[in-house]
Amino acid sequence: MDYIAIALFFLVLLIAFSIVWGTLKTGISPMMSSSKARQAMLAEINMDEKGALIDVGSGWGTLVIAVAKKHPKNQIIGYELSWFPWMVSVLFKYSLGLNNLTLYRKDFKSADLSAASTLVCYLFPGGMLALEDKLKHDLFKNITIVSNTFALPSYKPTKVIKLKDFYQTPIYVYHWQPQ
Repeated sequence: MDYIAIALFFLVLLIAFSIVWGTLKTGISPMMSSSKARQAMLAEINMDEKGALIDVGSGWGTLVIAVAKKHPKNQIIGYELSWFPWMVSVLFKYSLGLNNLTLYRKDFKSADLSAASTLVCYLFPGGMLALEDKLKHDLFKNITIVSNTFALPSYKPTKVIKLKDFYQTPIYVYHWQPQ
């Protein structure tokens, strides 16, 4: 028997199961922001404000790692529920020596977002509704929110950037104020 082939088969099975489980639990598979979306979002992030930047669905880490590299003196936090994408981002964090980046394998809905001055996300309509509900009940200060593709259902963005890509992908920018 080829033990390496068997071990590799079970590793691939474990990774696939992790992604499927995360997709069923969250309602969407982990998606990477495109390079254009990542650049547009980075341009909208102002880290002059006191507080952390929190990515509420950090996925494979492409955006949260880019932010941590661009702003090495700021606290950057990522939340991801799906095990394998979270593990990939953790490996990149350590291989790049990003000491300002903390990655949690946790659902943002049960996370404390009060340290945030900026939130970034690439969720889905149901995730945006959950984020809006969480913000209404748990966040009592002004913050900036930058969202890839999906809007908050009840709030008007202060800015919408349409990317020059096939889908004319929108990037929504909000200046959240508690009501």
